[in-house]
Amino acid sequence: MKQYLDLLKEIKDKGVRKEDRTGTGTISIFGHQMRFDLQEGFPLVTTKKVNFDSILHELLWFVRGDTNIEYLVKNKVNIWNEWPFKSWLEKTNQLQDIEMHSEEWKEKLNEFVDKIKNSEAFAREYGDLGPVYGKQWRDFEGVDQLNQVIEDLKTNPNSRRHIVSAWNPKEIPVMIKSGLPPCHTLFQFYVSEGKLSCQLYQRSADVFLGVPYNIASYALLTCMIASVIDLVPGEFVHSLGDTHIYLNHLEQVDEQLSRDPHRLPKIEINKKTSLFDYEYEDFELIEYKSHPFISAPIAV
Repeated sequence: MKQYLDLLKEIKDKGVRKEDRTGTGTISIFGHQMRFDLQEGFPLVTTKKVNFDSILHELLWFVRGDTNIEYLVKNKVNIWNEWPFKSWLEKTNQLQDIEMHSEEWKEKLNEFVDKIKNSEAFAREYGDLGPVYGKQWRDFEGVDQLNQVIEDLKTNPNSRRHIVSAWNPKEIPVMIKSGLPPCHTLFQFYVSEGKLSCQLYQRSADVFLGVPYNIASYALLTCMIASVIDLVPGEFVHSLGDTHIYLNHLEQVDEQLSRDPHRLPKIEINKKTSLFDYEYEDFELIEYKSHPFISAPIAV
């Protein structure tokens, strides 16, 4: 994962300071690309521990077309909690009275998560993120894009139209109300010499917190689809737009850059005939050795 560490260094050395929607502030560059050969190992960052279970559950959640955090919360995946939590505070007139990331904020967040976990009615009312990734992948104005792209890969592998888009301008205002518009906006598959490759365009990239998850998630999706259509995983190509480090992550970045990467792990996936039949138990991450986890706040 040297190229990921090189990206962190480049942003620190060449990035410009910018204000942002969250009010946190960033150091940012625009336009960057990384390429990962999936035959060389599974691209999971090793200079800090990354929770593979969270990545796997989130991806299965996307693939199923789900947009409510209830499934994630019940599987101890907390990466999406802050956005519907903030929306809940706003809807219940509590937001103006609580300082973000204060102890009271954390206590209220725990209360919110417990309610999502234990009350189906509460989860239905406050746990949905709106028509985000899973909705657009599986039902973009009535089109099941993910199923369509798999069928097209089987019947016309040389097509240049193997594209899935999460960016639906009509529904962006709806997404903003309870979550945020898709950061990883569009991905395309490419077949050559018996290998399946994937390129992702990501409009906004939180390089310290989010990007390690994005790399692993789309690499995993590529491996899953390759298995289903009897191809070998090729490359994952990651193209980034606004590529940034939040100002409150700079100490954490320095800590990560002081560490030497370990060898990449491997992924084993049970063979399925349909992408939509995969369950958590069908995956095994092998020989993942990492440095300790580094905590950092999420900007919402």
